[in-house]
Amino acid sequence: MKKSKFIKTTIAVALAMTQLFTGMSAHAYTNTGAVDTSNFIRGVDVSTLDMLEDLGAKYYQNGSESDALTILRNNGANYVRLKLWVNPYDKDGNAYGGGNNDYATTLALAQRAKNLGMGILIDFHLSDFWADPANQIKPKDWENLTYSELKTTLYNYMKTTLNDFASAGIVPDMVQVGNEISTGILHDDGKVGDGIEDFSNLAGLLESAISGVRDSAASNAKIILHLDQGGQNSLYTWFFGNLLKTSPNLDFDVFGLSYYPMWHGTMEGLQYNLNYLASTYNKEVCIVETAYAWTTEDGDGVGNVFISGDEDIAGYPATTDGQFEFMNDLESILLNVPNDKGIGFFYWEPEWLPVEGGTYASDAGVAYKNDTVTPSNTWDNMTLFDFNGNALDSIKVLNQPTQNLLSNISFEADGITTTPSGWNVWRSDSTSDETIKTEYGNAYDGNYKLTFWDDEAYSCSVYKTFTNLPNGTYQFSVWAMTNGDQNVLQLYAKNYGGSELNTTITTSDINWNIYSIDEIVVTNNTLEIGVYTVADAGDWCNLDMAILRKVD
Repeated sequence: MKKSKFIKTTIAVALAMTQLFTGMSAHAYTNTGAVDTSNFIRGVDVSTLDMLEDLGAKYYQNGSESDALTILRNNGANYVRLKLWVNPYDKDGNAYGGGNNDYATTLALAQRAKNLGMGILIDFHLSDFWADPANQIKPKDWENLTYSELKTTLYNYMKTTLNDFASAGIVPDMVQVGNEISTGILHDDGKVGDGIEDFSNLAGLLESAISGVRDSAASNAKIILHLDQGGQNSLYTWFFGNLLKTSPNLDFDVFGLSYYPMWHGTMEGLQYNLNYLASTYNKEVCIVETAYAWTTEDGDGVGNVFISGDEDIAGYPATTDGQFEFMNDLESILLNVPNDKGIGFFYWEPEWLPVEGGTYASDAGVAYKNDTVTPSNTWDNMTLFDFNGNALDSIKVLNQPTQNLLSNISFEADGITTTPSGWNVWRSDSTSDETIKTEYGNAYDGNYKLTFWDDEAYSCSVYKTFTNLPNGTYQFSVWAMTNGDQNVLQLYAKNYGGSELNTTITTSDINWNIYSIDEIVVTNNTLEIGVYTVADAGDWCNLDMAILRKVD
């Protein structure tokens, strides 16, 4: 078992979620999932691609050379995320590097993506170079503006730039206002944290930027506000609690999160945070930056950010299989966000090969940032291509997620019943018919949940049997709440061509928690999955939001 694999452990989710899933037919293999995954974002941030190609980067799949963006699109990527810097050049016209993402560069990449039928997210860094929690440097041309002048300039910049994109044929589907803005934007005017708890200046700047978007040709774009540390709910409650107290009607649509499991907290923490944001604010959530290593080797010999030992923190091996497993678990987390609010992910710089000169900064960029390190590419073991540009097997993470094979996944279809449609029920001869039933209220997802309870000892299960199932690897998960005193309470998978698999459901009498069996390798086209219990009088368990999907 992986150390931090979210679905093998429990997650404290204290908030009741609300969503009504439509009940579906009881037993059919195809098209029985409750959520259509065709629009689920499988995005790629390829902001450095133009620079890499200019430096000679070549890309291949199955021995055939092709454009990197085309390869990514052909393997399922349906969105691009492209960063935009205001003026990434020094006074002598030397580019800062790292992709050289001025307007012309970003526009050209966006046009290539549009020609491939991909959605477009423009990531406004609101800086001349990299913006992140430690670097929110005001553009050079804005340095001497008053706060009032800065708000007006920001409004005009957003509006004019987006109108320029539109005139060139690009109306982005999504717009990100700032990049990893947990310390604010445009320091020091819009700085928060480090003793600054007044969010008024930051709120005013964000309001101006967002107004510029809404008054532009991209007025219908979804607006994203993006923080780092996706597994740290305390950061998000502090930041958005203060921001939205200051500006309660701030007009944005999506919470964007960066999440790298070796740096940003556990997968359990990520699931909790996503659920908290989606339910508290009734907004969509998206992982706008993520990636994982496929090796601990170093393609250019100058060091990488993912190094030996990070595997132990993250909980996945640095292999192509480990890379795929992490991304599949991340996808499952997003698909488990109630109300269909988990809209997808963006894999960060999957094409950043170790070509000579393909570094995060040029000499001019290093000077601008006042760095003391030699510019390098520290990302070459986090890509979806090997060091020679060959697509890795893990590129399949960009495929459309398979649908949920279960119907009536949140037990909403029948109201209160002892025979929930889409499921089979077994009770021992001494167990009452009323022991298993759906109940209204306090559900994880929707209005109803399935309960096990009796005032006498009981044994029962709820289960589903599949035949003519394509062979492959499947994942079964369910959310549960229980007093945890049962003799047996477990998820199971059997009759799939291997030994029965079990995951115990443990005490969680206050909060909903997710439990899963990850790797059910079906070899005989059949499978039975379910939840089984042997319990004493008064023992209870609630179940909700069950998912079975093919993952490989």
